[in-house]
Amino acid sequence: MARIFALLLGILTLIAGPASAQGIDYQRLDQRLTQLSLEEDMVGLAVAVIEGGEITFAEGYGVTAYGEGPVTRDTVFRWASLSKGVATSLVTKLSLEGKFALTDTLASFQTSLRLPGGGERLATLEDLMAHRVGVVSNAYDTLLEDGADPVYIRNRLGNLKVSCPIRECHSYQNVAFDAITEIVEGATGLPYAAAAEIILFRPLKMTTASTGRDALMASRSWAKPYETRRGSPLPTLQTVKEPYYKVPAAGGVNGSILDLAQFARAQMGLAPNVLTPDTLTALHTPRVYTPREQARLRNQYESRMQDARYGLGWRVYKYDITGNRVVGHRGAVEGYRSLMLFDPELDSGVVVLWNSNARRPVGIELEVMDMIYGLPPHDWMRIDGGTVGAAK
Repeated sequence: MARIFALLLGILTLIAGPASAQGIDYQRLDQRLTQLSLEEDMVGLAVAVIEGGEITFAEGYGVTAYGEGPVTRDTVFRWASLSKGVATSLVTKLSLEGKFALTDTLASFQTSLRLPGGGERLATLEDLMAHRVGVVSNAYDTLLEDGADPVYIRNRLGNLKVSCPIRECHSYQNVAFDAITEIVEGATGLPYAAAAEIILFRPLKMTTASTGRDALMASRSWAKPYETRRGSPLPTLQTVKEPYYKVPAAGGVNGSILDLAQFARAQMGLAPNVLTPDTLTALHTPRVYTPREQARLRNQYESRMQDARYGLGWRVYKYDITGNRVVGHRGAVEGYRSLMLFDPELDSGVVVLWNSNARRPVGIELEVMDMIYGLPPHDWMRIDGGTVGAAK
């Protein structure tokens, strides 16, 4: 029956054209999120919805830590790899202001990045931001996690074998990607954290956004990291790990759900004085197909999102039956998870932050987007029955 319904809805979509915003049932959403927050693999959670360009919902659920205060809309979390969208927004804005070109080779910048076979002389800044630099995915992340200096690691990348020709495949990076930090600092003469604050956070009125471990822990309200380990039914408190803060362009940003919603609005084109239409076009135009991402989505979401591609620090999909283009990203670092997904044509979407490695909150983006498109309700959070393990 489900396939028959999908086929019929697809035919209607072809007749009527792409889906448009249908409106969100906020009462139902709040009830669902309250139920989710009571699951044993959850600690704290914050969710915001942008509908028609306005932040129409921003709530916290659960606690910042067991025995501590509640999560609010102002509680600060780590953004993990959503930091990449901050970095690429910063770089693309600087490029359109004439500081450099996205087509400049990486060798033309004073960075520590070396690629196999001298690939830095061929790969461009655009290739770096689209993860098309030809080395194995997540190259030397384990060295970073063991405490090695990112500059040292970036120099060592040149000793690796080429995994694919530059620009011909997508291989997700953290340490290599963070050469962006060196490029921004060279172009602005500012530390990366200060450049992000002055060029993006302050103009976008992102009042809690920051970069670095100390800034997170100095926040008035911040969520502590938790992980559920194999063999343990409940999340356990972790220390805030430093390594990915050492690559701030790849994973160093913190902020509240309200600030993440403000950043999402800017990605929708609703802050054109900060991120111009040309900047957003450059950021969100797909550069490379990502088959591994598509396979992961097929296994987890029953193919809700199709045609997975990557722009500059942003993933781009087609949303199931509707065919609408959606843009987003997810982040994961020990004790924290994050996500953003939005339809730039409808100026609508959702952002989520949580302080555990629970998988269930990933379904929030689909439940909200389904409401936006007027699709039938589905238990994407998997809280009406069945079990879901901890996210990897």
